Amino acid sequence: MTDKKYLYPLKFDTIFKEKIWGGTKINDVLGKDFSPLKNCGETWEISGVEGNLSRVSDGPLQGMTIPEITSIFKEDFVGKKVYEKYGNDFPLLIKFIDAAQDLSIQVHPNDQLAKERHNSLGKTEMWYVLQADKGAKLISGFNKDTSKEEYLEYLNNGKLSELLNEESVKAGDAFFLPAGRVHTIGKGLLIAEIQQSSDITYRIYDFDRTDEEGNKRELHTEEALDALDYNVYPDYKIQIQKSLNEVVPLAESEYFQTNLLEFSTGIIREHYNKDSFVIYVCIEGEAEITTLGHTAKISMGNTVLVPQKFPEVHIKTNSGFKMLETYLP
Repeated sequence: MTDKKYLYPLKFDTIFKEKIWGGTKINDVLGKDFSPLKNCGETWEISGVEGNLSRVSDGPLQGMTIPEITSIFKEDFVGKKVYEKYGNDFPLLIKFIDAAQDLSIQVHPNDQLAKERHNSLGKTEMWYVLQADKGAKLISGFNKDTSKEEYLEYLNNGKLSELLNEESVKAGDAFFLPAGRVHTIGKGLLIAEIQQSSDITYRIYDFDRTDEEGNKRELHTEEALDALDYNVYPDYKIQIQKSLNEVVPLAESEYFQTNLLEFSTGIIREHYNKDSFVIYVCIEGEAEITTLGHTAKISMGNTVLVPQKFPEVHIKTNSGFKMLETYLP
């Protein structure tokens, strides 16, 4: 099994998550059947989170989890620098999110706080909007500089919304959300999310919702206080210079770099200068991803992970495609 020929572009079984705010677009738009769940708020497409480990869907490694593959192939799978830093812990989590209702107003801790409290990575993330109902909105950040004391005053008086930056959203918009930024995904949005491998969320306000048993979800008011970034920033939305048949940078951080690829023809992507795996998330159209004779078909709603040992990726298409390309810098 340790023979390198067994590595190839990998596809994984989708993990479906029913949520109090989830809808039906995962099936209606992306064509992913989440039955027998009543709704699907999230799919986890590539996950190394304990308890939610992605398993390979086909080929010689079928059924194996990401940590198992990493432990066998090490830097050939994830890259030397990535393996030295993270070991068998996969550093990214790839999701699709369908918000039929507003998600809770929330914040995620940074690496230091997450390590101290949860022995976990922090959660910096980015969103790419696949589909937006008319009038859809989201919240990213504060609309003015504030303080812990002022924030608490607004929160306790039921006026938190007056402090929050609200954005109108359409398909093709993208947002980068560093750990510490208050946020929520508004109803009517279908989003692709790329994030650090963490499932830690501090829920600040949940609109007094109750589940089928009449229970409200837990809030994390105290935990959020030290996690929040109380500063205001000039621009929360990524300014995208869209261009057909060119690689368009979307987000760059110490945790991941993401590009938008919208191509009407094929392309060869050379990753010789990258010491990382590369993930492709297809958000429109379809293509074939080929590396040294190994081919994986990809279409809207599918994700393919190309191991580090394949630095040249041939992407062929008949119909054109739009994909997010993500790797560690």
